[in-house]
Amino acid sequence: MKQLIGLLVISAFPLFTFAQSPVSARLSSGYDLGMAYSKSNYNPSITYYQLINIGERKRFSLGWTARLGAFYGDNINYYTAPARLTRGKTGFNALSGPVLVSNIDTVRYDYMSNTSLNVGIRAQVNLGRVELGVSADLLGFSFGKSRIGRYQSSDGQFRIKSSTGSDSTTAYFRGANTFQKSRPSILNVRLLGDNDIGTLSTEVYARIRVSQRIGIKLGYQWLTTETTVSNRDIVADNNRFRNRANMAYVAVTIPVFY
Repeated sequence: MKQLIGLLVISAFPLFTFAQSPVSARLSSGYDLGMAYSKSNYNPSITYYQLINIGERKRFSLGWTARLGAFYGDNINYYTAPARLTRGKTGFNALSGPVLVSNIDTVRYDYMSNTSLNVGIRAQVNLGRVELGVSADLLGFSFGKSRIGRYQSSDGQFRIKSSTGSDSTTAYFRGANTFQKSRPSILNVRLLGDNDIGTLSTEVYARIRVSQRIGIKLGYQWLTTETTVSNRDIVADNNRFRNRANMAYVAVTIPVFY
């Protein structure tokens, strides 16, 4: 993954090298080469953005993003994901419902990694050399290596393939641990709150334009990642688990001029 991000960065340099002289335009675009970080998690990413500057003074901008990110976490817990279990509701009703602690199971990983590619939206306020904005992933996909996690559940039962290929139900003692193989959930979809599926990022930021060809971006990122375990819990009818990480974010912005 690190080699892939490096290749994308290198491939972008011709755009900067052969860019035309900066001109005032209704359309603005560029690349954010950044890193989000907390004590046990980090998320390097490269984001391409394209914004339409609104109004004669170009005070506001709206547009879209494409973000490639790699998440790494140590000693990390993933919790029951579906809103029907975490809130007992789905749709807009799940946004205000309390968390049902009795329905929450945990998968503990010594190490987790996840690579995602998402498209999203961005809104920005332009205040001269300072720009304030917010970005949110909407849709994409994730991939990565399978990991072994320690599943902790009060009443879980799992349907496992036998050596003959038939299904059999295997139960374990309440409160005990069992190991589960899992992979990053493939589909990423923004549906609001616990209705969300997969790996999605939201960020707020302030960018300082150091010059016409470079800017420094400081922000805060909320990143949700999700895994799918191999064996579905047939009591809860669930195999999806998520982690939410809050991280400081810093990036270098390189505009593209047309």
